[in-house]
Amino acid sequence: MYMQNPVFIPGPTNMPEVLRRAADMPTLDHRSPRFAEILHPALAGVRKVIKGASSEVFVFPSTGTGGWETAITNTLSPGDTVLAARFGMFSHRWIDMCRRHGLNVELVEEAWGNALPIEAYEARLRADRQHRIKAVLATHNETATGVRSDIAAVRRALDAANHPAMLFVDGVSSIASMDFRMDEWGVDIAVTGSQKGFMLPVGLAIVACSPRAMDVMADAKLPRTFFDIADMRARYADGAYPYTPSVGLLNGLKLATEMLLTEGLDNVFARHRRIAEGVRAAARAWAMPLCATRPEIASDTVTAVMTPQGFDATRLVAHASTKYDVAFGVGLGEVSGKLFRIGHLGSLSDVMALSGIATAEMAMADLGLPITLGSGVAAAQEHYRSTQAAEARLAA
Repeated sequence: MYMQNPVFIPGPTNMPEVLRRAADMPTLDHRSPRFAEILHPALAGVRKVIKGASSEVFVFPSTGTGGWETAITNTLSPGDTVLAARFGMFSHRWIDMCRRHGLNVELVEEAWGNALPIEAYEARLRADRQHRIKAVLATHNETATGVRSDIAAVRRALDAANHPAMLFVDGVSSIASMDFRMDEWGVDIAVTGSQKGFMLPVGLAIVACSPRAMDVMADAKLPRTFFDIADMRARYADGAYPYTPSVGLLNGLKLATEMLLTEGLDNVFARHRRIAEGVRAAARAWAMPLCATRPEIASDTVTAVMTPQGFDATRLVAHASTKYDVAFGVGLGEVSGKLFRIGHLGSLSDVMALSGIATAEMAMADLGLPITLGSGVAAAQEHYRSTQAAEARLAA
């Protein structure tokens, strides 16, 4: 059958029909002035969403992984040292990429379910008196574990250590859904993609660079061609690309930023927080803990729910897909089979979230897990009813 149910994976996310239509456009000559009318507003819109007025934004036909590669290859040289923490699958993959590019990774291991270890970062930075560390990598939202880290605290650690390393942030599953303050937090490169908070199909790597990051690029020696920011920057001045761009997706990005800014960024972030708290209330009603070890680090874009020991959580995801045509996220890496993930970012409402919670309950009941049908739904309903009422009073 044709899939009409919303998805509850942490990306790609549900697409509003207006954005799908914006991306589905007739062929346009990307060397014509009309393309610049799409490109420049899209870049300006992203700059507003990330609160990076001083940054330059570059959009490549790729994914967040391509954005990671853009960040390191344009600013670093073979043998350079980066400081990174491994505390989930996506932080792990960025570390792996750095090693494949001949970079030296000073690694901090952290238990999956914890946030980025700020104190360990500061200790490593203070100990690096020769300033060998050229960049600090920080995953803002670890999608595999449903954990949010404090990027402002990473900047404070760098400043406290009086360390000149650049700060690179993976914001793939946070930007446009959770508050991100590029200028205020002193982020040098932020990476995201089109298929998460921007509610578009997969296909765009979005990279924002600070003036300092732009300044070091001339001396970077890692090879790059497709992801060369200098080439992209030169063509942007003419309203063009160094190769064929994804015109339809860029048109969608232009409209997506307009929609987010029209809703109001504070409202976007509050909506995500409200929906996430409803999902977390459901998990408490099921008596199932989150992978996130502390409430204050729980993500507002994806909730990783631990299932009882001995139960293969992948079975639940497969069953929900097969029987109910609803998609949840599986556990990855060290938490494979131990949890399932409910994505709640992008184009999502309280009502849509309730359908996902109800489906998860049906799948758990079908597989014999000890839950009471309706318990999680009721907990989320109560949260949504009370918070909507509070928001209505504030608006009045």
